[in-house]
Amino acid sequence: MKKKFAIPETPEELAEFVGDIKNLEGLTPEEFKDTIHAYAKSTLKTSDIADQVAEQTQKTLSEWLKEEGVKRPSLVIREDTGKSTAFNPRALGAKIEALYDGPGDYLKSIWYKNFQGGQIDPRIVQLRAYSEQVPDAGGFLVPETLRSEILRVSLQTSVVRPLARVIPMDSLRVPIPTIDSTTNVGSRYGGVICYWTPESGTIALNDARFGRTVLEAKKLTAACVVPNELLQDSVVSFATFVNTLLPEAVASFEDLAFLTGTGVGEPQGALNSPAVVVVAKVAAQPANTIVWQNLVGLYTRMLPASLGRGVWVASIDTFPQLATMALAVGAGGSAIWLNNGQVGPPVSILGRPVIFTENVPALGTQGQIGFYDFGYYLIGDRQVMTASSSEHIRFQTDETMYKIVERVDGRGWIQSSITPANGGAALSPFVVLAA
Repeated sequence: MKKKFAIPETPEELAEFVGDIKNLEGLTPEEFKDTIHAYAKSTLKTSDIADQVAEQTQKTLSEWLKEEGVKRPSLVIREDTGKSTAFNPRALGAKIEALYDGPGDYLKSIWYKNFQGGQIDPRIVQLRAYSEQVPDAGGFLVPETLRSEILRVSLQTSVVRPLARVIPMDSLRVPIPTIDSTTNVGSRYGGVICYWTPESGTIALNDARFGRTVLEAKKLTAACVVPNELLQDSVVSFATFVNTLLPEAVASFEDLAFLTGTGVGEPQGALNSPAVVVVAKVAAQPANTIVWQNLVGLYTRMLPASLGRGVWVASIDTFPQLATMALAVGAGGSAIWLNNGQVGPPVSILGRPVIFTENVPALGTQGQIGFYDFGYYLIGDRQVMTASSSEHIRFQTDETMYKIVERVDGRGWIQSSITPANGGAALSPFVVLAA
């Protein structure tokens, strides 16, 4: 009979044991799993992080074994959880994961026809119970895998969300502390002053000013109409649409709000932030043009600490202006951005990425091109989605409307442009070209 395996007790003993691959060779799958979890939990307090470490350790060991050509049939390696990196195990939707096999199963379950004839999917009872925990939204709670997958796909096409500071919201209103700063002349960060103090000298006191901004979740609704035949014959096809095209639509509408939103009933976009700096056109510049001096002016007004994070966001119809931009040199001139037509256009201006979008104002309008550090933009995310279906809007055409609702907000982190320490022109993380 095999002697019962004893897991090392202290973190040091566990680290030494796991660090030698030979110690793991004779373990059963269950012993291996217990050992890895014990090591992770001995070094990390958060169980979710510990599980991630354990999973990554197994993945690393699997890759090492494959590279070395070593076969260990007794080791069970889990390489793929099927969840996106946006999956939040603490989100409310994670509690209903076990009820459904995938998006198609979920969407078919909440189809209104399933509530007719007295035969109701028994899972709906549990789903309703959890959905009632979201009083600020109607419909049925969306499983976390589907919500995170929609978010993962949208991140691939989003402009603002991947670069902004995303704040999980556990309620409809979340206050965020801000630095009440308008100038760096004589102080920093809203009133912090440093003094060169001699030995035994008196330390002068000064109070830094702090404010707050409030993120208040706004409702963004994505709706689409689906033929009932499609739901009856091929709900998988509709699930594919939900997993691909719908997230791109959500991402585009989010970007539109995060860039140009008014803040009334929708997020306040960076273009409408009170901290935005608007750079005027140069003297005698023709209308509907962009010249090199404009771009230099935008770059100059960015906060110096933000230059390494800044990105250019431009309307797609500004491309001809950038592509034909030239700088006069004596009696001649030279191309600035696009040197020839044989290769693709550059992906940067002054070393920072260029992103073209249709979600900023058109050429000739204020905000047609801007230089942004979205690290100063806050996005509040309730991390809860709900879904519902209805026959009433398209009853005559035998179609069903599906509606998916998320609640988000967005606004700038600072509420004013900042006068630099040398007293020069005001600086900001949001700098745009005037009309």
